[in-house]
Amino acid sequence: MASTPNETVLDALIVGAGFGGVYQLKHLRDAGYRVKLVDIASDYAGVWYWNRYPGARVDSAVPLYQFSDPDLWNEWNWSQRFPGSQELRDYFTFVAEKWDLRKDTEFNVYISKATWDDETATWTIESGGGNIYRAKYFLLNTGFAAKRYTPDWKGIDKFPASAWVHPSYWPKEEPDLTGKRVAVIGTGSTGIQLAQELSQVASQFVLFQRTPNMALPMKQVDYTKPLTKEKYPKVFDGRYESFGGFDFSFLPRGTFDDTPAEREMVYEGLWNQGDFQFWLATYRDMLFQEDANKEAYNFWKKKVRARIQDPRLQEILAPETQPYSFGCKRISLENGFYEIFNQPNVSLVDVNSTPIVEVTERGIKTTEKEWEFDYIVCATGFDAITGGLMNIDIQGQGGHKIAEKWKLGARTYLGMATAGFPNMFFTYGPQAPTALCNGPTCAEAQGSFVLKVMDHMKEKKLQKVEAGKTAEAAWGDDVRKFANMSLLPSTKSWYMGDNIPGKPRECLIYLGGVPNYYNSLKECSDGGYTGFTFT
Repeated sequence: MASTPNETVLDALIVGAGFGGVYQLKHLRDAGYRVKLVDIASDYAGVWYWNRYPGARVDSAVPLYQFSDPDLWNEWNWSQRFPGSQELRDYFTFVAEKWDLRKDTEFNVYISKATWDDETATWTIESGGGNIYRAKYFLLNTGFAAKRYTPDWKGIDKFPASAWVHPSYWPKEEPDLTGKRVAVIGTGSTGIQLAQELSQVASQFVLFQRTPNMALPMKQVDYTKPLTKEKYPKVFDGRYESFGGFDFSFLPRGTFDDTPAEREMVYEGLWNQGDFQFWLATYRDMLFQEDANKEAYNFWKKKVRARIQDPRLQEILAPETQPYSFGCKRISLENGFYEIFNQPNVSLVDVNSTPIVEVTERGIKTTEKEWEFDYIVCATGFDAITGGLMNIDIQGQGGHKIAEKWKLGARTYLGMATAGFPNMFFTYGPQAPTALCNGPTCAEAQGSFVLKVMDHMKEKKLQKVEAGKTAEAAWGDDVRKFANMSLLPSTKSWYMGDNIPGKPRECLIYLGGVPNYYNSLKECSDGGYTGFTFT
């Protein structure tokens, strides 16, 4: 198949230049495939290209938040246990150079449409700029936070546009907010990181909270010399034995197998280690049994309330009555977040008791009062996990659209493919471990699986691979089974699609854990890719 001036012919087009896309470009190209990587951004790093707001940093610890390639980690040294966004962008620049990626990457490319041609077994993929790519494989690495969400508040267009920002659109030229009146709406991970930073420079800082975030201590560490790396190979190999793809996992016993004194000692130890230990290295029943979950919440509440001086704020930030199941909304890591509420320049607005009525020319009006601001940061999150995929007009067999197919809920096989859309794979998407998994762990497991499928097709001289409907239905049943064993469905969260009006309520995460997921991929490949149909 020949190319025309605005047309590129490939074996595979990869969309998204974060961990997933970068890994696939390197390994597919090494295997001899004609492949190109495109991204709407101007450089590598995926979500970290966009996350430039004050305080932005990853909440997965190194060394596991990086590729497992020894040629990379032997040379690269991190400056902190939880690196900031600039250091992560620097890391991707380093990776791009070491792996020689730029010659096969196109930036500032927005993929708007993809259409499958069953006769030629080819995807025709169009960009907003008029470029056309014809590829046998369409590989989507859009991530779980690709489509921003802003509530449709009354008057939202009245406040000056230059002073209203979603954190993932943070200006490259840093605005000086020193001495300004600043609002942050939202208390997810981003809202917490912003609050910690902006509360230190603003003359007046107001945080608008709908739901308390059960944040855990990050326990940041600055590295003054390179980490010892002899154990790295073992650490990376052990990722697939951990529920979250880290170097820790749940304890092999239940909460009430220990005495109260023993339990307190365990909780204290996990708390003091920081990271996600108190969430994902705790008792195995914490996310699955209400009484075990309440024990964890009570310990968390005790720790947090001791850090807040005002009893009224204690009740808003860490209520006596547990507001939702602990760990069933995305846990954030914090560095001094709760102490900012002891500062005289900081206010907290509970939008449950005093909802936002409208945005005005001067600020934000609630049912209680009008707040005046110089700058408003709308940290209201994303149409998570499915939003990025459904933002592209993807048309599979018979012209059927993925947005139509998933209108009532995502349907996938292995969280990577969907029936009716041959030769298309996606990573870090719905019905995979995704947001409960360390990103690079998922990227490497799923990327390696995609390469194996492609190599299988090349060896057998096959043209099409498609998820079977029966396998897709069975996988969906598994996802729901694991979800219903847990407490996640009891809580409103973006894990369940609850943050987007009109979005189907379903568990978007595979809760079987990384070991079960990895074994499912292995069983599929070892069995000749059972569940897929080939022609």
